[in-house]
Amino acid sequence: MNLRASISELIGTFALIFIGAGAAAIGGDLIVVALAHGLVIIGLAYAYGHHSGTQINPAVTFGLLIAGEIKIATAINYWIMQFAGGILGAAALSFVLGGSASGLGATQFDQTTITVYQALALETILTFFLVNTIMNTAVSGKAGNLAGLAIGSTLTFCILMGGPLTGASLNPARTLGPALLTGDLSQLWVYIIGPLTGSAIASLLYRNALQDES
Repeated sequence: MNLRASISELIGTFALIFIGAGAAAIGGDLIVVALAHGLVIIGLAYAYGHHSGTQINPAVTFGLLIAGEIKIATAINYWIMQFAGGILGAAALSFVLGGSASGLGATQFDQTTITVYQALALETILTFFLVNTIMNTAVSGKAGNLAGLAIGSTLTFCILMGGPLTGASLNPARTLGPALLTGDLSQLWVYIIGPLTGSAIASLLYRNALQDES
């Protein structure tokens, strides 16, 4: 186990939930919430990218596994750290806010506005955009030092569109932490299946069509 990589994934995912979900919990408007998430990604990509790639998202790790960029043992270790970071981030947020009455920025959708299948499709499509950017910037190496900016910007524009509908999680760890602390796991499966599906599609597209031949 790479201790530096493990710590990076734990702290990174903690920050994403504490700052990103926190911005939503304290009533930040859509632009504030989108920027909070995107800026965490940008900042920590440069802080920890050299340790673990700052994946801080089980769906991203799943995509990298499918693309053959990481080994299964590494993926499992990252998943443990990511989910732990998400739960700890939500717990810290609950402590700071004096409980879970705020909703802790939980990603949920209103079934009077959007159906389960529409929510599933939206999370799939938006996660595809995110992982597609990761594959074609950071993984390919084509964007150089600008990869972190591209990835953070992609998460920002995804939240600007999807936030009002599903919360634009794109990240099972982002959803699990607040869901556990608020005690509502009823929609969790949508935020697991959707992001994993979108990530798999983006990764397979990269591996079979967009990746430069070595």
